Amino acid sequence: MRIYLAGSVPKGAEEERTFINWRLHYKRVLEGIFNAECILPNSGDMDESDFLLIVGKDSRSIRSSDIVVVNAEGRLGAGTSMEMIIAKYFKKPVVTVLPKNSYHRRSNVTFQGKFFVEDWMHPFIHTFSDFIVESVEDIGGMKDAIFSSVPKDISIIDSAIVHREEEMP
Repeated sequence: MRIYLAGSVPKGAEEERTFINWRLHYKRVLEGIFNAECILPNSGDMDESDFLLIVGKDSRSIRSSDIVVVNAEGRLGAGTSMEMIIAKYFKKPVVTVLPKNSYHRRSNVTFQGKFFVEDWMHPFIHTFSDFIVESVEDIGGMKDAIFSSVPKDISIIDSAIVHREEEMP
């Protein structure tokens, strides 16, 4: 079993100095739940200026994984968002760690003075996730559900367009 860990990576010396490596905690928890190998990002042995190489490496890692776990505890970047879409392309289950009252999930939000949402989540994170949990430890309670359900695939984009056309002709 292989688990791809998607989430922030420090860029530059300043970020590296203050970065708390969340992957080590996730790896420890997930290896205990699944007896799995966690796939970590570049360990410093790749040329970060070879952009196609980086995309190819991450895409290949996602393709060879059984599930993708996304750390959305903080603000997501473009790379993590794309990894979620790549996971849907390869029909991989995406489990997103998205705590309440975090950057991409808010309680009791009103939009434009008329749309009240009790538990708002960023629409793209919600749509491209198969499961959303509040902590990585919560994944243990849904282990069976992850593998007994059919993950969303890239057709979720077409489904969203159809839904929009039905709701707003």
